[in-house]
Amino acid sequence: MAIRAITPEEARASAEQLKLSPAIISGNHVFLSGVTGSDAQGGMAEDPEAQFRNAFDKIGGVLGKAGLTFAAVVEMTSYHIGLRGHFDLFNKVRLDYVKAPYPAWTAVEVAGLRREGALVEIRVIAASDPDN
Repeated sequence: MAIRAITPEEARASAEQLKLSPAIISGNHVFLSGVTGSDAQGGMAEDPEAQFRNAFDKIGGVLGKAGLTFAAVVEMTSYHIGLRGHFDLFNKVRLDYVKAPYPAWTAVEVAGLRREGALVEIRVIAASDPDN
């Protein structure tokens, strides 16, 4: 089975530095690497809502590069610093991006994330042919 990497131009430098693919297409699924809520310049907003929206916007960019939308997402895992303190806000933002039928979702409290100041890291799996 052939696999293909998806790397949006705005993620190229980071992907090369970290030696990772923002997404891999394998079979009829697209596996996205986890993303945090840093902005386009790499800064981490102090505002939780800004971080959450930045993360979902980055996911949308990778999905778009694969020719997909959030409707293709079948599974999402979110890793949180301070989950209980911001869960309602995160969920509100999440629902601005994902619609019914909602993807499977697991939210996990963690002790730390790679990016300093990050409150969340989100990874998703999407169906590259959502009708199959």
